Amino acid sequence: MHKKNIDWKDIADSYYEKALSLSILILLFVFLVSPKIEVKPFERVVRVVEAIDIPPEIKEKIKPPEETVKPVVAIIVVDDLGEDEDEDIEIVSTIEKTTLDPYEERIEPPKFGTTSKFVVYEDPPIPFKQVTPKYPDFARNSGIEGEVWLEVEVFADGTVGAIEVVKSLLSGPGGLDEAAKEAVRQWEFQPAKSGGKPVSVWVTFPVEFNLN
Repeated sequence: MHKKNIDWKDIADSYYEKALSLSILILLFVFLVSPKIEVKPFERVVRVVEAIDIPPEIKEKIKPPEETVKPVVAIIVVDDLGEDEDEDIEIVSTIEKTTLDPYEERIEPPKFGTTSKFVVYEDPPIPFKQVTPKYPDFARNSGIEGEVWLEVEVFADGTVGAIEVVKSLLSGPGGLDEAAKEAVRQWEFQPAKSGGKPVSVWVTFPVEFNLN
């Protein structure tokens, strides 16, 4: 059995005709499908502007723009003062100097209920202004007597802060508890002292209601 030798040039020649035919078909397809492109020539337009001198005769005939007339508003000032009367004008000769110190430490007012109940002090607070509580009509007509025990916060400046009821006698609106608290809020104290300095403390004392 004899083997036939095949030359690669014969194979290339056979594909050459096929490739050439395919490329021609592709070019024809692109030429038919692609849109037509029209190229317009560029037109150059040159405009010439000539300056014309206006003769003096024509210039005199041209009217200048009219000036707008602004309206005049008359302002009438009525003087109620007579010729011999003088208007009293207060003249400030001097301004007093202020004593505001920007570096002075501001003392904020104390907040109710913030004092510790375990403050140690040597001298207790002493009330020097006491207001008698108003006896409620319901308690008076009912013959209710007794004591309302209050725990009162006394600040370092002697004013009264928070008030708590330790032992109630008649609670609720119009009761003896509210009457006692309302009266003690108006009290003023000589503050408690610790080491010679005033301190804020809590104190407990009774407020008595007696019909006699």
